[in-house]
Amino acid sequence: MDAYEYIKDAIVQGKFEPDMRLGEESLAKQLNLSRTPIREAIKQLEAEGLVVPLKRGVSVRAFTKEDIRQIYDLRILLEGYAASQAAHFRTEHDLKAMEKANKHYEKVINECIESNIRNIKEIVDANQQYHEAIIAATKNSHIHFHLSKVVVVPIIFRSFYWYNHFHLKQSLESHKIILAAVKNKEPERARIAMHEHIYQGRDHVLKHLSN
Repeated sequence: MDAYEYIKDAIVQGKFEPDMRLGEESLAKQLNLSRTPIREAIKQLEAEGLVVPLKRGVSVRAFTKEDIRQIYDLRILLEGYAASQAAHFRTEHDLKAMEKANKHYEKVINECIESNIRNIKEIVDANQQYHEAIIAATKNSHIHFHLSKVVVVPIIFRSFYWYNHFHLKQSLESHKIILAAVKNKEPERARIAMHEHIYQGRDHVLKHLSN
C-alpha cells in the first residue's frame, strides 16, 4: 500500500481521528519511506478535503453538524439529479451494471448479518460501486466530477459504522426502489427515492453525533 492509500484508509477508518496532527517525519518513519511520497500524499488528501493545513504539517479534517448538513444537502441535489438522468439515459448495459453492483451489495450485507461480523470497508465499497453505476448511466461526466467533491468518505464510513441490521436492509431496499425507477424510466420517482435514501443517511449520522 502506498502512502496515500495508507493515510486515507487510516482517516476513513478512524485510526487517524479528527483534529489529529499528521507530521511528515512521523508518517515517513511509520511507513519506512522518504518524506517526498508522504508530502505528495498529503497534498492529494488536502485537495480532497480530508486534511487541513496547519503552520507545521496538517491535521485530519473535523466535521461539524453544519458541515454534515451542507454536505448531505449537496449530495441530495446532485445524486437526485443523477438518478433522474440515469432513468432518462440508461442503457441495458447500465442496468446490468447497476443490478450486478446491487447484488454484490446484497451479498455483502447478508454475509454481515449471518456472521454478525461487520466488514465496514467492504460494505462502503459495495455501496459506492452501486452509486457509481448510477452516475455512469447519466452519461454526464460533470456529475461525477462534482459529486466526487461532496461524497466525503469518512462521513459515509461513519454512517455505516453506526448501521444495525435493520438500517442495512433499509439501505438495500432503497437501492432496489431506485433501480426499479431507473429500469422503468421514471425520472421523478428515481429522484425522489434517491432523495429519501440520502436523507436517511444524513439523519442517521446527525442522530449519532447528537448522542
